[in-house]
Amino acid sequence: MIEGLNNLLEGTGHPGLAELRHALGALMDGDTTCGCLLEEQNLQSHHPRVYRLRFAINGEMRSLVVKRLEPALAQRNQFVVRRWLPALGLGESGPKLLGIAAELRGECVWHIYEDFGNGALDWSAPDRRRVQAVVELMAQLHTRAADHPLLPEFRLHGGELGIHFFTANVGDAIRCLAALRQPPVELSSEHEALCEGLLERLHQLAKERPHRARALAAAGGPETLLHGDLWLTNTLTLLTARGWQARLIDWDHAAVGPLSYDLSTFLLRFRVEDRCWILELYRDAVARAGWELPAARELNLLFETAEFARYANRIIWPAIALAREGAAWGYAALAEVEQWFADWSPVLPEEEVPQRRQLVER
Repeated sequence: MIEGLNNLLEGTGHPGLAELRHALGALMDGDTTCGCLLEEQNLQSHHPRVYRLRFAINGEMRSLVVKRLEPALAQRNQFVVRRWLPALGLGESGPKLLGIAAELRGECVWHIYEDFGNGALDWSAPDRRRVQAVVELMAQLHTRAADHPLLPEFRLHGGELGIHFFTANVGDAIRCLAALRQPPVELSSEHEALCEGLLERLHQLAKERPHRARALAAAGGPETLLHGDLWLTNTLTLLTARGWQARLIDWDHAAVGPLSYDLSTFLLRFRVEDRCWILELYRDAVARAGWELPAARELNLLFETAEFARYANRIIWPAIALAREGAAWGYAALAEVEQWFADWSPVLPEEEVPQRRQLVER
């Protein structure tokens, strides 16, 4: 009997709590277990759906992480952990999925993970050994998955984050913003200027599509499996007898695409002055698989394409909310994206990065 388990996350309004509580009880040996729930810690400040749970079980401390997912995302994460990473020889490099609890109506799925603790990289004072462990794992993921026989399965269940992602998001963002020009939506002069400014940027990106597609084809390298969301909170390091070992968690955005998509996300989490040496660690890691990165100027164009595709994606949803519901928060969200465009600067300082040849296999 685990005291407090029947009241787990009470008051949060999450669906599937009965199923989650049952799965947790079964995971900890059900009625034969004596213990109590000590702490529930929300690990997300906005739209909380990830929690650290601490238990005292038979006199010992145990910590688990539970995450509520939409069914499709739950399936993607399950494929990553139990099929894709093991197929790449990286089965120990992802989160350890200990249990699954599906809400009976199919509204959501809860995943139960081993808790790896608070080992995320620190952007303000990056430790070279820990960064290198994460970079080595990124390189292994990208080089081993490139042209892998499971690539069609990666794409089927994950999607695509290359030039088609750019094209689709820019086109959809244009359509959604254009809908705000039509009744019954009434725009103030300020909001009209905001939408027109974003549309101008998006139409320019649409014109640049052929140039960016050629750059990705020439220098982007082979398609591979991407983590898709390499913020530092998803890059954990553990100190073991073999030194620092990396783990990548939260594979909700795993998909197929060029390595520049992941590399851009990762580098942008660090200060400009740290990006060059981190890039060199990655360059050295992929070189062992016969790959060589392109020049900094070429990389910056690939990174910009990935980031602008993400910016365009962030326009779509507030624009839809404004057109359909008149959601007041939509204009603030659009203004934030406009500021991102205005503040954009190259990921790499081109004058400081050694020039590299195009990414090719030797």
